[in-house]
Formats: sequence, structure tokens, C-alpha cells
Amino acid sequence: MKNGVITLFFLFITFSLFSQNKEFTKEFFPNDKEGLKAANAAIKEGDKLYMEGEHKYPFALNYYLTAQNFNPDNAELNYKIGICYYHSSFKVKCFEHFKKAFDLKPNISSDIRFYLARGYHLKAEWDKAIAEYNAAKSTLNTKEDADKLAQIPKLIQECNHGKELEKKPVRVFIDNIGTAINTKFPEYGPIISADESVMYFTSRRDNTTGGKMDEYLGGYYEDIYVSYKQNGKWTPAQNIGAPINTPEHDATISLFPDGQKMFIYKDDKGDGNIYETSLVGNTWTKPQKVDKVINTSSHESSACLSPDGKTLYFVSTRPDLSIGGRDIFVSTKDEKGRWMKPVNIGSTINTPYNEESVFLHPDGKTLYFSSQGHNSMGGYDIFKTVNNNGIWSKPENLGWPINTPDDDVFFVLSASGRRGYYSSFRADGHGEKDIYTITFLGPEKPLQLNNEDNLIASLVAPVRTTVIEPKVEVAKAKTTILKGTITDAITQKVLEAEIELIDNVKNQTLAVFKSNAATGKYLVSLPSGKNYGIAVKAEGYLFHSENFDLPDTAEYNEVIKDIQLKNVAVGSKIILRNIFFDFGKYTLRPESTNELQRLIKLLNDIPSMRIEISGHTDNRGSAELNQKLSENRAKAVVDYLVANGISPSRLEYKGYGKDQPVATNDTEAGRQENRRTEFKILSR
Repeated sequence: MKNGVITLFFLFITFSLFSQNKEFTKEFFPNDKEGLKAANAAIKEGDKLYMEGEHKYPFALNYYLTAQNFNPDNAELNYKIGICYYHSSFKVKCFEHFKKAFDLKPNISSDIRFYLARGYHLKAEWDKAIAEYNAAKSTLNTKEDADKLAQIPKLIQECNHGKELEKKPVRVFIDNIGTAINTKFPEYGPIISADESVMYFTSRRDNTTGGKMDEYLGGYYEDIYVSYKQNGKWTPAQNIGAPINTPEHDATISLFPDGQKMFIYKDDKGDGNIYETSLVGNTWTKPQKVDKVINTSSHESSACLSPDGKTLYFVSTRPDLSIGGRDIFVSTKDEKGRWMKPVNIGSTINTPYNEESVFLHPDGKTLYFSSQGHNSMGGYDIFKTVNNNGIWSKPENLGWPINTPDDDVFFVLSASGRRGYYSSFRADGHGEKDIYTITFLGPEKPLQLNNEDNLIASLVAPVRTTVIEPKVEVAKAKTTILKGTITDAITQKVLEAEIELIDNVKNQTLAVFKSNAATGKYLVSLPSGKNYGIAVKAEGYLFHSENFDLPDTAEYNEVIKDIQLKNVAVGSKIILRNIFFDFGKYTLRPESTNELQRLIKLLNDIPSMRIEISGHTDNRGSAELNQKLSENRAKAVVDYLVANGISPSRLEYKGYGKDQPVATNDTEAGRQENRRTEFKILSR
């Protein structure tokens, strides 16, 4: 019994020595006078910065860590280091220091249990966090810590959300995008073209424009960088330079699907605003501040355009219209192209807490955003909502492990819906924040299970029946990406051309784009559920038209369509792909209006030009019927042109029936190409 008492005594002494709070005094460090002096000097400098507030914590931390190297067992120092980390991008590092401060001196501060709970929360140790939050209720000072007491119910709720979401993780791969983009400096805010061919992002590197450091926030000023995907790999990122990057903060917000228009953020003396710039050839235009109905004296931080360019979603702190601190607002363009007064997107999406980082998918109806509300598991989580007939669905948390207990913001998704991009601080990172790729795998393939009887039977008589597993589908956005290069049909010179996107059913122009002047490349995002007409026009050339019927069931598709424009020369022929007739009839359908109006404009622009309108059929049916049908259809077009002011002397019509096919008649696709209306220039 005596030996047991002695053993317990020595264990107590050993534990006491191990967990002893060591002050920075001679009593604890009698043999290292110089080291003690240097450590105290570092603490003194750190305390000066610490007292200035959160924006100086990163600078104070460097001094505190120097002192900790000398003495890692001081409760007050560990507490302050924990506070510094908690207000940094390395939040999760706060836990080890709060835990040590508590172990060394449980009453180090009235809020130590609260911060210990925050550390467990950030580590996704949900039950331990909840226990500490509850314990903190009795240790927090009612007056000094009132804000922390008020937060606890929501923080416990977040832990419960986290527990539930972690039970059903989404099937994804989350991979660091690699050193072509990520460095030891922070990288964040990735934005991509719809086809993932180009990425712009924000970084605070030592080659920032002007080379200055932000004395208030620490680190270099923000600049925008670009990387291109070639053969499936991202090229080494380059600073995009002037006129976008300046000696001040310049950050990415969003990129239009074709990569030709970008929104950026500028900090105008503390009044954050949204700017717009366009890619003309190889050069970005000087950023222009978006209309004053969008930018206000409040803080505007995030924005994105609808695929037709007529609706703007953005984040603002404007107090007169906000439900919470930061809300999502929406504005539409009027007929003159001016932004109308914004309205709050509504309480289905906005909460009493902050919303941030809005991104509209190229499908035109799926909105992604970050929120501190809804069923967030901590900080900002990424959510999605879908607009059906003007009504937004209940926001859905993207789930664990995409979302974490820390802030998860600035998420973008490819048009295919297969890959997402965002920034995060993770163990495999190269720096403070890195950009990561999220690969969506879809629902898990169900296992084929056998019961014991089946297993025993199979030993005697093996099962020979082939079992076909249900097909596992990855959720795909209902979007078609049409892209290609526009060139001169003779010289092959790339052309800057205007691309008009039309809703054929409504006879309504949805959007107008341009191909890039330097490359001739274009990209158009076509949300499913419409019949689209596309007209390509350039000065001195005949227009080119295409038709796409995309039912709402259409999944993601990427179509490459290189277009060659023909000069306005005698003999040139153009297929009018957006002229429509009912089967076997020759009455023009209303969807033909836009195409006919383009032809009228061409004839008015070149008043001396004479043309022939020709009708063509496939080889089904008798030659006589096809000849008559094709001629009547050509005449219907001419009649329309005459009725709209074009002189009959400038027009001829002819039916060629099935005699001039442009494709095989052995397939439905070929026969459809052969059923067409053309015009040919007879003279100029």
C-alpha cells in the first residue's frame, strides 16, 4: 500500500511539472538570461500590435511564435497565439493553442471554453464542440462576452447540421489543382469559361503590380492571374497586367461563359465596387465601374450575369433593402440596355445572416452562393438553388466534404456540371489558400448482395444468370455549349463577327455576342428547353444561320461548329436554317420571322442586289409533289419579302424538289439537311 501511495505521489508531481504554467521570469529560466530577455522583448512588440486590433494580429503572431519557441508552456501566450490564428486563414491552428492554454490555466480567460469549442468545431469534432459550447455558457461574462453568448445556440445548431451532413458525404474527389496555379502565396476566387479552357483567379504574390504590401491587412496587394487548359493541363499562371491590375487591390468576381467579359472587384477607399472589362482581341479594356444603381456607398463584393447578359445577380450590404448583413440582389436591363433598380432576391435565399459569392451556372437557372445561414455547418457553406418558372427552390447544402466548418466561398462549376473549383485551406496546400478541383462522381453504384441461402446454393449450383446493374449517372446540367471559330470562307482569315441568339418560338433576341477579333473564337451557352436560332453577321459578308432545338430533357452537350462566312459576291449561296414550315405544307411558321427580317435588312443594306429564293426537299414522296412543295415554299418567302417592302423585280423563286441534295437521304439527319430554303445572289 505504501509503494502505491509513493507511485501516485510521483505521478502527481510529474503531471504537475508537465502541465505547469511557466511565466517568462528568472524563476523558471535561471540559466538563460539572454534568451529570456529576447523572448520578453518579442512579447512586448507583439502586445503592441495585438492591442491595435484584428488587422494587426498577423504581425503580432510572428513575435509571439518567436517567444513560444523559447517557452511553449505559457498559458497567456498560447491564448494570444490562439486568438491570432483564429482571426487568420489558418483558423484550425487555433485549437492546439487554446487547448494548451486551458490545460495550463483553466481560468486564463472567461471565454477560453468558448474558443476551445470553436477549435473543436473547426476540427469537425461535433460532440466535443457542443459540450464545450454548453460549458462556456457558465464561464462567459454576461456583459463583456454577450456577443459570444448570443452566438452559442446557432453554433450548436451548426454542429448538429455538420453531424448530419457528415453521415451522408457526397461522392467527390477534391484535388489540389497543382503548382502551375498554386504557390506559397494565397490563391483564391477562381473563375472559368463555360468550357474550362481558361481560368482567372486572385493571388497576393511578390510580383504584384507596384510591388506594394498592404500595411493594414498584411501581405501583398491583390492581382489577377490567368491560366489556360491545354491538353488537359493548366499552364503556368501569368499576371494579366495592365489595364486591369493596378498598384491597389484588384480581384476576380466572375467571368461570362465565353470568357470575353469579366467582373472584377476594386476597393475604392474602403467602398468596395464592381467593375466590368471586356476582352477585345488579346487585350482587356480598361475596367469601368458598373452603373451607380448597382454600386452604392455600401459594399458590393460579388456579381454574375445570366447567359443572355440581361440579368445581374450581385451581393451588397445596402441597409435599406437587406434582410441580413450581406444579401443577394437582382437587376435586369431595360429595352435601352440600362440596369433597373435592384430588388432583393428574397427570403428563400437571403437569411438574417450573410450571403456571399454568387455564381449563376451557364444553364441560366441554377444559382450557387455561400451563406452563413440555412443549414450551414459553420462559417460560410456553399448552397445551390434552382429557378423554376420564376420561383427559387429551397437552397441545398452541397454537403460534406465540399463544405467544412470553416468558410467555403467563391465556388464555380463547369457547364458540364462535372467539375467545380474553389479555394480552401487544407493540409496538402502549398500556401495560405489554394485552389482545388472538385470532381463530382454521382451516386454510388448499389451493391448486389446475396443472403446466406444463396451463398450456400451457389457452391452446389453456381448462378449463371447475367445481372445488369442499374446505370449510374452523374448529375449533369441541362446545357449545350456551342463554340468554334469564325473565318472568311476563301482566305481563312479569322473574323470578328456578331452572333445573335434568338428564341425562335417567341421571335425574341435573347442576346448578342461577338467572336474574338484576334482568334475568331466564340462560345455560346444554350440553356435547355428552347428552340434557338443563331445568326452570325460581319460587315461585307452574308449572314450565316443555325438552328438548335434543345428540349428541357437535353443533358450537357458540347458542340464545336466552325463557321465560314461568305463574301457578298455574285453566285454566293446561303442556307436559311431558321425558315420553318409545317410538314408537307408551305405556310411560313411564326418562328421564321427573325430570319426573314435579317434577309430584309441585307436587301435594304444592298439595294442593288437581286437574289433567287430556292426550295429543296428530301427524296421521300413523288418527284411531282416535291417539286410543287419546294416551289410553293420558295414563293411563300418571296411573298413575305414583297409584303415587307422589297421590290418584286429584285426577287426570283424556284423549286428544285429533291434534285440538289446537300447530304445523304439514307438518314433522318441527312434528309433534314436536304429539306431547306436557300438564297443565291444573282447580281449586285
